[in-house]
Amino acid sequence: MNIFHKLILFLSILFLCIYVNAETSNDRFVVVIDPGHGGNDPGAVGRKGKEKNINLNVATKLGKLIERNCNDTKIVYTRKSDVFVPLHKRADIANSAKANLFISIHTNAVARKNSHVRGTETYTLGLHRTEENLEVAKKENSVILIEDDYKQRYAGFNPNSSESYIIFEFMQDKNMEQSVNFATLIQKQFKDCNRVDKGVHQAGFLVLRETSMPSVLVELGYISNPSEETYLLSDKGTSELAKAIFNAFLSYKNNITQTKTTGIKKETTKETKAEATKPDSNSKPVFKIQILASDKVIPANSSQFKGLKNVSYYKENGMIKYTYAEDEDYNRILQIKRKTVDPKFKDAFIIAFKNGIKINTNQAIKEFKNNK
Repeated sequence: MNIFHKLILFLSILFLCIYVNAETSNDRFVVVIDPGHGGNDPGAVGRKGKEKNINLNVATKLGKLIERNCNDTKIVYTRKSDVFVPLHKRADIANSAKANLFISIHTNAVARKNSHVRGTETYTLGLHRTEENLEVAKKENSVILIEDDYKQRYAGFNPNSSESYIIFEFMQDKNMEQSVNFATLIQKQFKDCNRVDKGVHQAGFLVLRETSMPSVLVELGYISNPSEETYLLSDKGTSELAKAIFNAFLSYKNNITQTKTTGIKKETTKETKAEATKPDSNSKPVFKIQILASDKVIPANSSQFKGLKNVSYYKENGMIKYTYAEDEDYNRILQIKRKTVDPKFKDAFIIAFKNGIKINTNQAIKEFKNNK
């Protein structure tokens, strides 16, 4: 083999390696971990510690767990040290990284007179349905007030004004279903490690509004509760919380990977008297209202349904998800949701099926409007 042929062979191998590496890189799952607050923004302050440090501690431990166990995953942090990062910048980091998932980690607090309050909760983007959810959003959004150009940057949004949150009322997040799925998995893991489960909620978080991928905001616990603060500041506590989020991440990522190759197939079962979801035989989208999710079957007459009858269910991502009502008319389902369901289930949301397969709700709404 002469020098010319050797050179051609070398260049061919080089280009092949570059191509393979590029393909591998493109196939990597990208998760952005966002430790809330930082720098001159301490977040909630307890008797002994500060939220910003707890958030960073759990975020770092979560990242290390992913690094050690998921070779096909790339981790991007919005901050890795005690620095201040504006809310819009955190979202920019996630969007620039073309992330598959965004996890914002926070610690909760209430007024000292309510220092007995404790527990974990996970939020997705949406309109707050309770005053309590609004207050959590106000607290987390108020960080923009220390940014120099917040009025221009956030188009006059005032985090302390309830009227400003009207912008979230008509927002249909295209990633809501996946965000809620992940949030539900997180809360299940928290419950499994004996944390008080305060559930999955929706609220108007600016940092989630700007992201273009499934996103959640986790409240690890209440630093205003003395015993919970001790847990949040301990190595045991932060390790358990990081492991819980990691386990939820693994389940979510595995389900997403399987969905890409096989699609989501709806399963029916006779395990409960609640009516199982029947395959839709027509070609039009059918809208339903998802009211709750559980890791186990709930009897049809359970008080958890809050008096709603003819509840249906389907299985997805290892969870049993319950729905109420169904109609091809999106407007009728929306009216039922507002009048009948919202007073009972504050965080209910509309989903869609077509030919028995769950589909993107935004696409279904668009199809419905085009066919009117």
